[in-house]
Order: sequence, then C-alpha cells, then structure tokens
Amino acid sequence: MDTRIQSGTNAERSVRLVAQIFIKRENNQKMSNVKTIDDVIINVARIIIDELMIEDVTPQTFDPEMDLVDEVGIDSMDLATVALVIQDEYGIRIDEDDYPKLTNVRLIAEYINNKL
Repeated sequence: MDTRIQSGTNAERSVRLVAQIFIKRENNQKMSNVKTIDDVIINVARIIIDELMIEDVTPQTFDPEMDLVDEVGIDSMDLATVALVIQDEYGIRIDEDDYPKLTNVRLIAEYINNKL
C-alpha cells in the first residue's frame, strides 16, 4: 500500500487513492499516445491516400519528401480536407496560415509532433 495515504479518515484516504489512480492512468494514456515521427509519417500518408483516393501506393511506400502540390497534385481544397481529418485524428488545430508550410508528409508529421 502507498505510504502517502496514511493520514486522515477512510473517506479522505479513498479520495486520495482514487485521485492517484486517475492521475496515473491519465499519465499512462498520454505516454501511449506519444508516437514516433515514423508512426506519424505513415499515418499522415494513410490519411492522404484514403482521403484523396490515391491508387497504387501504400503508406509505407509513399515518399514523405514528395511535394504534395507539385508532385502529387493536391490543391487547396484537398489540403483543407486532409487538415480537417488530421485535426480530428490528433486532436490538434492546424492554422490556415500554416497550410503553405505543409508541403510534404514529413513536414506535416513534424508539425503534428510539435503540436502534441
């Protein structure tokens, strides 16, 4: 038993114990949500492939350095769609002013990691 929960009434000890359990669970969930940059790159590639219905490529074979506008042909509407899905998936906000900077999958993944 945790020695920090020794003083006070039984109710106070119970409340402290429950609070410690929730804090520990929350910290564990945050740690499990931490992704490597490679995981984020694969997931961003998957989102782009799925949302834009790109054929003959997988998330693993998608070149993260490929320019999304010049080489893939993504337009501003496509990028807005991908941004919305990424925001939902990662629980982050992507500022519209940042869209022009997000020119390839690696830059998007780094942006996401910086926001997490």
